[in-house]
Amino acid sequence: MRPKLVSPDLTRSDMTQPPTIATLDLIGAEAASVLGDGPLRLCDASEPADDGAPWSIRVGIDREGRLPDADPATFDTLITTAVDAPAPWVTVAAPRLDGQLASVAETARRAPIACHIFARLLRLGETLPAEAALEMESLGYSTLLAGGEFARWRSGCAPGADHRTAPAPVRYARDGDAVRLTLASPENRNAMTAPMRDALFEALCSICDDPTGPAVTLDAEGPCFSTGGHLPEFGTAPDLALAHAIRTMRSAARLLIALGDRATVRVHGACIGSGIEIAAAAAHRVARRGSFVQLPELRMGLVPGAGGTVTLGRAIGRHRLMWLALGAFRLPATTAQTWGLFHRIES
Repeated sequence: MRPKLVSPDLTRSDMTQPPTIATLDLIGAEAASVLGDGPLRLCDASEPADDGAPWSIRVGIDREGRLPDADPATFDTLITTAVDAPAPWVTVAAPRLDGQLASVAETARRAPIACHIFARLLRLGETLPAEAALEMESLGYSTLLAGGEFARWRSGCAPGADHRTAPAPVRYARDGDAVRLTLASPENRNAMTAPMRDALFEALCSICDDPTGPAVTLDAEGPCFSTGGHLPEFGTAPDLALAHAIRTMRSAARLLIALGDRATVRVHGACIGSGIEIAAAAAHRVARRGSFVQLPELRMGLVPGAGGTVTLGRAIGRHRLMWLALGAFRLPATTAQTWGLFHRIES
């Protein structure tokens, strides 16, 4: 039996009309042809998954909370109303299910290409070493920076205040065999500006190169750990190919992964976008009670670009990460702990 499918409407070119020579019309028709009826395929998780269109994102839904024997390999995310469902399921309370599905469908309507690329990165990233998966993520990110979905988001985004990064955005302190790195730009909520990223990368490089092999703890000053990328900097790189090379070679997430068991991160407050993507690369992750995680990138026509498809994907699994990003939902630290993102919650 084929699963019942429900897809959000997408604006498509009217293929019954005579073709025109307008380049933009041709591009729109090509995009509609590739995407079919829409990127989302909402399926009954208890029924066999349909192969569907190659660009589809398969969402398996268990409304009755029965946790059917679904094959995770055939779905991009699995949703159930069962309480405390095991991985890879995402538990959504029945009264909230339709609202969350609508939120996910809206993201897919706004940014179908970004959603598809994200799903492919998560699937392919499972089979690759971390370093190769990080490089693939960066290629996808640069591709989307040049795309129409990001351009539309940026054109409708009010310019944010360009708060200056602190002169020393990362503070370094050493006590014996332990190094403490602190994000120290609380005036802009420790946004991952270019100076912040550079300072963090250089500090991590010095630790990786230190022959004494010190342990490192990464934390932050101010009301939150980090609100992620600095909006005034988005889309300002003049050469996206060069930006990919820099992003790959100067990845803080890559260095934290390389440090292995020596790396600990302690987060508090908001951990948004690249803030949590980098933090998730540490082997030991601690959150203060009341912290939350959020990934807004898909709604901007982008994918996580600071390592999140790899670091978060390996911490919580691609199915849960897919749902979290599709809805841009806020994930409380307590739920994140049950998912495996945090190992401990502190008061």
